[in-house]
Amino acid sequence: MMKLLFLVLSFFTAAGLSAQQRQPNIVFILTDDHAYQAISAYGGALAQTPGIDRIAREGAIFRNSFVSNSICGPSRACFLTGKYSHINGYKLNEKPFNIHQAVFPQQLQQAGYQTAWIGKMHLDSIPFGLDYVRILEKQGHYYNPVFIDKQYKTEKQQGYVTDIITRFSTDWLDNRDTSKPFFLVVGQKATHREWLPAPEDLGAYDDRDFPLPPNFFDNYAGRAAAKDQDMTIDKTMRLAEDLKVHVNYDKANDYNRMDSAQRKIFKAYYDRISQAFDEAHLAGEALVKWKYQRYLKDYLSTAKSLDRNVGRLLDYLDSHGLKENTIVVYASDQGFYMGEHGWFDKRFMYEESLRTPFLMRYPGTIKPGSEVNGMIMNIDWGPTLLDLAGIKPDPAMQGQSFARLLTGEAQQIRGALYYHYYEFPEPHHVHPHFGVRTSRYKLIRFYGQLNSWELYDLTTDPHEMKNLAGDEKYAKLVKSLRAQLTTLAVKYKDQEVVDLLAAEK
Repeated sequence: MMKLLFLVLSFFTAAGLSAQQRQPNIVFILTDDHAYQAISAYGGALAQTPGIDRIAREGAIFRNSFVSNSICGPSRACFLTGKYSHINGYKLNEKPFNIHQAVFPQQLQQAGYQTAWIGKMHLDSIPFGLDYVRILEKQGHYYNPVFIDKQYKTEKQQGYVTDIITRFSTDWLDNRDTSKPFFLVVGQKATHREWLPAPEDLGAYDDRDFPLPPNFFDNYAGRAAAKDQDMTIDKTMRLAEDLKVHVNYDKANDYNRMDSAQRKIFKAYYDRISQAFDEAHLAGEALVKWKYQRYLKDYLSTAKSLDRNVGRLLDYLDSHGLKENTIVVYASDQGFYMGEHGWFDKRFMYEESLRTPFLMRYPGTIKPGSEVNGMIMNIDWGPTLLDLAGIKPDPAMQGQSFARLLTGEAQQIRGALYYHYYEFPEPHHVHPHFGVRTSRYKLIRFYGQLNSWELYDLTTDPHEMKNLAGDEKYAKLVKSLRAQLTTLAVKYKDQEVVDLLAAEK
């Protein structure tokens, strides 16, 4: 009887371990301000990104992934909580995130996962639910950055930030508890402003002449908020700080962190750029075109290291036998303007800012080379990962799982998406606004100092140049979309918007 009991217990213990081992590991690569236009898997011609493209080739590319508030810290808060900014309380950058609220890594942790966040977090506080933390201090620096651990102790590291974050990530994977499934966020700083490439990538695109976006010289006719912003390459982008023309290496914080060898390489390159700029005697349209070219060259050179490190991380997973049971996600905290409308930065509900890259590899579940066209949002990311791990998402989450899109069981999980941006007036003077986007139309309401409606037909006007809101021919459509917007504001408990729309009836 004792032998029989021992065999039965052994069977159930083994079965339990087997079930646990079948829970997928999760590696979530979360980058900063990386535009989908700069990823070749999305058809962009600006640069080749073989590391990122590999995830699309071996998994799925999402064509319609969007954010709920296009700004760095709030986007991460939406990811962690699965809730909109007005519910999780983190509407603006540079505010401490309220850690006394549920975040989805806690559910993973409670289900037996070992959890970690390495790299950029940018929440000014560390949420619960993470066993291991090694994050950048605030925004972090590209060269010789400072990291913070779970006890808020700091340590300065020597080297280039993208390489360091990848090394820390693989070190953690080497030393993890192998009896548990793991969840790891690799939070890369790149490609955040100001764009400082790795030494080996300086000048990587100097032989390229990038075509101007078709709406680069946008005059913002019929779009008051677009005209009133402060984020143009022409007027807002700074020659010294952003484009490194005549940098004051002793006073600028990002440069005085460099050691002598790093500074020598960096200074030699940008001194040549400054000299060429002086000799060109640029002004007017020629100057703004030059700034655009310089912006893209630095941005894409910074992204080159990012892509290379994605490849390194994938190589690590594959060579350590982790590929088959590990979900790999590549995403950015939001989109970014690569000269569209004459802009850089993000914030607006227009497509380049609203839409974020999202790629996922999960062998055995996602067919290689898949394309997912259903609309998803960053509040859906956590619920989906929980679902794939066999964990029921917290019912308080406002996002929903899109797991059925991965297998083709469903083509769409939502018919429309809801957006709300708050940060005003600084930086960039983008007026607060909210809106609804369907598969074809987008209705935006700017409020506060500037009150206006905008309507776009994304099929006939993909660059969002013609505001149709005041056209009587579209009055019925505006009414319908406005009703849908109200329904979404009620659903997501955005009382500020509910009250504003009710007052306008």
